[in-house]
Amino acid sequence: MSTAQSNTKRQASTSHIYLDHNSTTPVLPEVADAVREALLQFPGNAGSQHELGRQSRRALEEARNRIGELLGARMTGMDADRVIITSGGTEAANLAVLGLWHAQQAAAPTGEGAGHLVTSAIEHPCILEAASQLPHCTVERLEANADGVVDAQQLSRTIQPNTRLVSVMLANNETGVLQPVAQMAAQCVERGILMHSDAAQVVGKLPVNFANLNLAALSLASHKFYGPLGIGVLLLRHGVALQPTLFGGHQQAGLRPGTESAALAIGMCTALEICQRDAAENAERITKLRDQFERALAQGIPDLVIIGSGADRLPNTSNVAFVGLNRQALLMALDQAGVACSSGSACASGSSEPSPVLVAMGLKKEVLDGSIRFSLGLTTTAAEIEESCRRILSVCKRLR
Repeated sequence: MSTAQSNTKRQASTSHIYLDHNSTTPVLPEVADAVREALLQFPGNAGSQHELGRQSRRALEEARNRIGELLGARMTGMDADRVIITSGGTEAANLAVLGLWHAQQAAAPTGEGAGHLVTSAIEHPCILEAASQLPHCTVERLEANADGVVDAQQLSRTIQPNTRLVSVMLANNETGVLQPVAQMAAQCVERGILMHSDAAQVVGKLPVNFANLNLAALSLASHKFYGPLGIGVLLLRHGVALQPTLFGGHQQAGLRPGTESAALAIGMCTALEICQRDAAENAERITKLRDQFERALAQGIPDLVIIGSGADRLPNTSNVAFVGLNRQALLMALDQAGVACSSGSACASGSSEPSPVLVAMGLKKEVLDGSIRFSLGLTTTAAEIEESCRRILSVCKRLR
């Protein structure tokens, strides 16, 4: 073998393999091109009255309407739903929890006192921490079973006469486990209670239809499905009252003031269209890669635990417990070996504490201590899965 061939083989074997798509997805070239073109084509402020501003406004509204259509929102007629553009998924979720709560509390009969909010113990911090900031609010968290599923019937036993809002995620960001949101939303509609769902991990991976889910609100983030960072959306059902959490502008009917970016909205719309173009084929291919990944690891590590494997999961997510190993040491060793993964939510990265999600599932300490999340994407290849397994097994052998 020549020196050049040897160097090429060495570079290939140490190249980074990205298995952290649930944290953020790489922007697709087609999306980046769309954003760049829009930045150059629409220089005006969409709130300005001159022609350049009106051009930006038209491009923005076309992207906004298309985003709503792609997500199953009603975008025409007197009863059209709203597509509220935010800076990302965290702001969208905060706006849902805080904005819906305060609007409901304001409409409650005088003297009724504190209200009641229902969420789950496995929610993302953007929901749990927002709920903790609500005044005059009792927050109740639904439990999850050992597979990470929240029981829909548990909600019916939890709702109280003063329940103002329910917020349960569509799929968990750490385990990928899907939640029975449609069944919960049906209960909420029957009792006249608003329900929000954090769908950040589902959009772009599985079909999401806002109207069919019967939700009052749904939040998502562009960078979770190959779109640009810095933009998210809150879908709001027609007629649902919302109070703003930011102030200082007239944009978006005052519900979310601040200058909207036509370029980012176009990038987000482009990414959604790409994800839906071959959605079924992509889901099938990625599911096969995930299953191949888990089988290879299980063959090499007999006591491996695949968390949430007994439930319906996102096609791309594999939360694996390497029993007997320390997740932080393993994470660092895998990074050095060129495998990018995570030990939980990216918003809680750096914490040495066990994942609150896995703790809420009642998992054993040895499972908590050794859990690592791997998440695949559209760009993941079979060769990368094979090579990543080789590296992971090698690292585990060395650490043991």
